[in-house]
Amino acid sequence: MNSAEADQPSTVAVYSCWNGPGQSFSVGAYRLPDTLLAGEVLVSVDLATICGSDVKTVTGQRLGAVPSVLGHEQVGTVVATGVGASVSVGQRVVWSVTSSCGRCPRCATMPQKCLRLHKYGHEPFEESRPLTGGFASHCLLWPGTTIVPIPDSVPDEVASPAGCAMATAVAAAAAAGPIRVGSRALVVGTGMLAIAVTALLAQRGLHVVVLSHDHVRGQRLLRFGAAEVTDAPSGIDVAFEMSGRATSIAAATDSLAVGSTLVLAGSVSPGPTVAIDPEHIVRNLLTITGVHNYRPADLHTSIGFLAEHQGRYPFAELAVGRWRLAEMDEAFAAARTGGVRQCVLPNA
Repeated sequence: MNSAEADQPSTVAVYSCWNGPGQSFSVGAYRLPDTLLAGEVLVSVDLATICGSDVKTVTGQRLGAVPSVLGHEQVGTVVATGVGASVSVGQRVVWSVTSSCGRCPRCATMPQKCLRLHKYGHEPFEESRPLTGGFASHCLLWPGTTIVPIPDSVPDEVASPAGCAMATAVAAAAAAGPIRVGSRALVVGTGMLAIAVTALLAQRGLHVVVLSHDHVRGQRLLRFGAAEVTDAPSGIDVAFEMSGRATSIAAATDSLAVGSTLVLAGSVSPGPTVAIDPEHIVRNLLTITGVHNYRPADLHTSIGFLAEHQGRYPFAELAVGRWRLAEMDEAFAAARTGGVRQCVLPNA
């Protein structure tokens, strides 16, 4: 290819298709649309990261559409826009994991649970419209998608998890309500969700306690603002369960002081039920709430937080590996080790 050809925009997209648990990924091609509908945005994906929920889908722990183009944490550059789009060609952006219609009864108060919800990286594969996930050279964004430009100071590997882990952590912190500075906040888990909410809470002046039985991974959260790591927490004012493990949910509940709140955000795949004593909840004035996905403002907040605090917290160290679309089987094998994000370069 000569330099003149290299400067021409691509007319063909390439995607990696997941074909079900135990099956290899396959690579396909799709001719990019010549025109876009009102509100649509076409993005060239610069870097995507493999989320823990992607791993659970591929291993069969979590139900997912088969086949499908996975991936919902990514950074891209806008290459085309439809009429009325909120961004411009050439901008580097992240986008929300969902798009909402803006008209149904839910959209007024919880657009992340829209009755006509479209979810990137979760939709069934359609040959006529395959660019629905981050593990592709391009993604076609629907109207109703929150799209946030990224400051030049924030590298791709830091910005990519903003569209899932970081924004979900922002939503979880908001769900807890006002929290007094100096309060004891428990974070359960050591993955990206736990790391993100730890940094958020620490920056707000809370004493963050991490519940972990894995010493090495637990200690890593000290670099993201945690004050202590323990396997027997107590006297907790607010707790955030980010692992989804039934035993951890029970331990978090038992650690709560009178009048405390427990936010559940890690239970995104089927698991055993948890026994909770309702009298204990009532007598101790406890609040238990769930968080799934997030509001548009949470994505804006997550990018702002990363831009302001990436120098203090080493988020860049959590994005490792550089995989091509033809190497998705190997990328997911590496991702199963947990604790960090494997990076996919769809246009490499």
